[in-house]
Amino acid sequence: MPNVIVALVVAIFAIILVSKIARVVPQQQAWVVERLGKFSTTLQAGFHILIPFMDTVRYKHSLKEIAVDVPEQICITKDNVQVAVDGVLYIKILNPERASYGISDYNYAISQLAQTNLRSEIGKIDLDKTFEERTNINTAVVSEVDKASEAWGVKVLRYEIKNITPPKDVLAAMEKQMRAEREKRAVVLQSEGQRDAAINAAEGEKQQVIKASEAKKQQNINEAEGQASAILSVATATAEGIRRVAEAMKIPGGAEAMQLRIAEAYIKQFGELAKSGTSMIVPANVADISSMIATAMSVMKNPTLEPRLSVRAGDQARA
Repeated sequence: MPNVIVALVVAIFAIILVSKIARVVPQQQAWVVERLGKFSTTLQAGFHILIPFMDTVRYKHSLKEIAVDVPEQICITKDNVQVAVDGVLYIKILNPERASYGISDYNYAISQLAQTNLRSEIGKIDLDKTFEERTNINTAVVSEVDKASEAWGVKVLRYEIKNITPPKDVLAAMEKQMRAEREKRAVVLQSEGQRDAAINAAEGEKQQVIKASEAKKQQNINEAEGQASAILSVATATAEGIRRVAEAMKIPGGAEAMQLRIAEAYIKQFGELAKSGTSMIVPANVADISSMIATAMSVMKNPTLEPRLSVRAGDQARA
């Protein structure tokens, strides 16, 4: 029985001794080892052997990115308005030795530094710009806090403002201002729409007048071209008729046919003249058809006689 107890004690002692000697560090962790109360080494991920009763794992640090919440605080803007601001810091340990011995609590220290620098940055800008200057504020806070945390072996990666809460009366005033701005934009947009509509209507009327004038112009051109074509056609037909009459008079019997045609026309027109009214003026030799035909034939053969014949016809009309 005593032997069993001794064996059990020896086994327990061996287990404790092995646990003190053989240590396994997980991934993304770093352990700070002290030998007889003094810094000895930093154990990275993997299997390590320690000297029992001399080496002690004093600090264990995570090398992952750590999010540190920055509590809400009251900041005063440049225009003397109090706003409540909170945020979050993202840090990472680069030197486990400095993080262990450089400061007692780097999370608390970094959070306090962030609050201090945040109050300073908020005090440089007006309330209206605090919302649109978030990126610049975050960058300024990270820059200042990172300088101080470098001695602690901690890297400040970024800072993000979560909420900016003005007082209730300021929120009500901002809401009224935003409502007024929206109404102003609505009125401006409506007036611009009316202006554009009026411009479009005027432009449409202008185009309509231009198109109508162009159509009228084209119509006049077409009518003029039609009249010119008609006159040219009539003149061409008349010239062709005269030419054929002249050719017909040169052939045998042509002159006699022309005399017959003139006599028929003379009698027909004289008859029409008699039907058109109750009184009329007639030449003195109206019954002498042969002389009228001779006169017409002489005009056709010699056009230079036409003015003198016209004068003679006028004298007869006056008589």
